[in-house]
Amino acid sequence: MKKIKFLDLVAQYNSIKNEINEAIINVINDSAFIGGKYVETFEKAFAEYHQAKYCIGVGNGTDAIEIALESLDLPKGGEVIVPANTFIATAEAVTRSGYKVVFCDCNSDDYTISIESFQSKITNRTVAVIPVHLYGHPCDMGRIMELSSKYNIKVIEDCAQAHGAEYKDIKVGTIGDIGTFSFYPGKNLGAYGDAGAIITNNHELSVKCKMIANHGRIDKYDHEFEGRNSRLDGIQAAILSVKLKHLGLWIDKRRNLANFYITNLANIEDIILPVIRPWAKHVFHLFVIRAKHRDSLKKYLNDSNIETGIHYPIALPKLKAYRYCEQSEENFKANKYDSQLLSLPVGDHMDLSDAEYVVSKIKEFYNK
Repeated sequence: MKKIKFLDLVAQYNSIKNEINEAIINVINDSAFIGGKYVETFEKAFAEYHQAKYCIGVGNGTDAIEIALESLDLPKGGEVIVPANTFIATAEAVTRSGYKVVFCDCNSDDYTISIESFQSKITNRTVAVIPVHLYGHPCDMGRIMELSSKYNIKVIEDCAQAHGAEYKDIKVGTIGDIGTFSFYPGKNLGAYGDAGAIITNNHELSVKCKMIANHGRIDKYDHEFEGRNSRLDGIQAAILSVKLKHLGLWIDKRRNLANFYITNLANIEDIILPVIRPWAKHVFHLFVIRAKHRDSLKKYLNDSNIETGIHYPIALPKLKAYRYCEQSEENFKANKYDSQLLSLPVGDHMDLSDAEYVVSKIKEFYNK
């Protein structure tokens, strides 16, 4: 049996090789390495894809969150609520921007931010919340926006895993005040290096973000304030423009594979499958189960030539980096689930026969 990779970027490249090669050569021939028409073309296309008014390309997804936070001009030292089950970039962007991280718990079925936990963490010091559309499933943005409006809290959507995901037929990233994206190579829409973007419908925020990312300027040497250097380069923008045209088909393939998993693993009592809310379009950046004997299952699958992942092995409140938050002993579901979560392979490099093999080996493991 062939090896079923967790991710196969070479296979994806080979499927669009001529388009990618032409895009890169065009950037080189035009010497359009920083800024220029290829960045502008992608920013326009990505904004239109989301039906957003503005898109600003930046250096990476972490920068996108930091720049978004700075653009909102929040009171320094204020509290920003972040889910406990996510990658550290969401939280470290808060701390490095001069704010205090306050963790809230995740749901037990879709693993996105728990509305009840979020509400319980709101204080008169809360200035923002960063809902993470985790694994590709959108958060309950309706309830998040209701609470945020009630308590005058800004909303930064972290869409690093959710390119193309929708909440009630609205693409994520356009519902809160501002949305941030990572184009890390392994994402559903991935560059061939680091890259990121910010989208918003607020003109003032778009101008501020663009200036922050480009040394606090609009014109070449007219710096209105001190900014930073975080720009999407021309080659990555050209690559992303090519890939954006294929994103819809890639998402469809991921969803078909996920539906196959859900249907065919449903009767295994030792597995808890992800839930898809009726209002959600899940894009399955990751297909994550909770499994009894997780580590043994992972080894069994690896021995069967099936690559898997763990996202994330340590919930954020339990990390050494956040001991100062004094929240590690809280009875969060996230603090318990991190020893059970297992990500199965899913992606445009797979077909149904691959998923059938994965299912057969999981059943074989639990039937022993």
